[in-house]
Amino acid sequence: MDLEVNPCKSIRGEIEVPSDKSISHRAVMLAALCDGECIIENFLESDDCLRTAECFRSMGINIEKISVPDHGPSAYKVKGKGLKGLLPPKDILYVGNSGTSIRLLLGILAGQDFSATITGDDSIKKRPMMRVVEPLRKMGAVIRGSKDGGYAPIEIKGGHLSAIEYSLPVASAQIKSCLMFAALFASGETKITEPGHSRDHTEKMFEHFGIPFSKEGNTIKVSSVKSISRFDVNVPGDISSAAFFIVAALIVPGSSLTIKNVGLNPTRTGMIDVLHRMGAALEIKNENILSGEIRADISVRSGKLKGVSIGGDIIPRLIDEIPAIAVAAAFAEGDTVISDAKELRVKESDRIKTVREELGKLGVSIEEKDDGLVIKGGRPLNGAVCESHGDHRIAMSLAVAALAATGKVTIKDSECIETSFPGFTDLLKKVVVS
Repeated sequence: MDLEVNPCKSIRGEIEVPSDKSISHRAVMLAALCDGECIIENFLESDDCLRTAECFRSMGINIEKISVPDHGPSAYKVKGKGLKGLLPPKDILYVGNSGTSIRLLLGILAGQDFSATITGDDSIKKRPMMRVVEPLRKMGAVIRGSKDGGYAPIEIKGGHLSAIEYSLPVASAQIKSCLMFAALFASGETKITEPGHSRDHTEKMFEHFGIPFSKEGNTIKVSSVKSISRFDVNVPGDISSAAFFIVAALIVPGSSLTIKNVGLNPTRTGMIDVLHRMGAALEIKNENILSGEIRADISVRSGKLKGVSIGGDIIPRLIDEIPAIAVAAAFAEGDTVISDAKELRVKESDRIKTVREELGKLGVSIEEKDDGLVIKGGRPLNGAVCESHGDHRIAMSLAVAALAATGKVTIKDSECIETSFPGFTDLLKKVVVS
């Protein structure tokens, strides 16, 4: 499916973006492992999160959408069966395009007394899994797969895990979370150390469900538990989804937009910090905490932006938003230099390469580095035919750039957007003033 986007006069209105993908994944996982029935309000009904839910259904967990006025339009009831209540799946577990699903599920499967095979689409089969396979093997899981288990499909036989001390090669919420889940089943105390801070939704969710752990600096200690108590979860809006509309309102002259109920977990707000440094007219309002996560309204107005240097410890706090930041940088005065972001090369696409290629088609002066990009801002963008590369964030970034271009932009194979942002094009139409 191709998406055609024309330039617009302004972006205006008040909207809500889809719920947080990372939190939705984790809410289903812990609800399935707890003792009792949980309600997940504002669950993200994207392909990625629905794949996670389907994997647990395949292991005997009852998950159903409910229609209760007090719980909103996308509430789900999950009947947990306890840490050891999962059943062996009759078929291969399929995660589609979701890297979060496959890596975190491997941590849970490592603790089960059965064998299972898990795989995904062609993109998932190209994404490195050894980063979680290696420590899970050290804990006692038996894992086989393509290229010695480095790539999906992966067969895992769990049970009888032992605690380990493990230092992550990169700051990664997926690796950390995988091992935190596995530690719930392992004898002893597992110590997980990161080289830097990654997003902490799993820690917040553990706290919400009453699971004990300790954290000192970049080291987390988790011991096995006998059971997990049930708790309901309310999921905030996803800042990674809000990012595209924030940038749209910044780069299209005459724009004014408010995005309601956006999750502002401090490990995810690197983009907000960078945009403030770029001079963005962006204001946070009505901040509150629910289900352990900060959320607030974000108001943004168009205005002049300036180029900045982005690198170091802030990168893990904005890694998913870099394609959108690159679009903002294309409209800024001066150069924006993005460094220390080599992790972008192993996302749904090689995002360093695809951002350079596709924004280049629109006339952006952009240089590819081994670990990032140099974007020379201030040049007008033209219309073009672009490729999504099967990457939802690339597709949405191109759609946003098109709003301030001088001609129509066609984005090939845009159906990948549904993996994280169902209804993106309809919401875009809602705020666009033609």
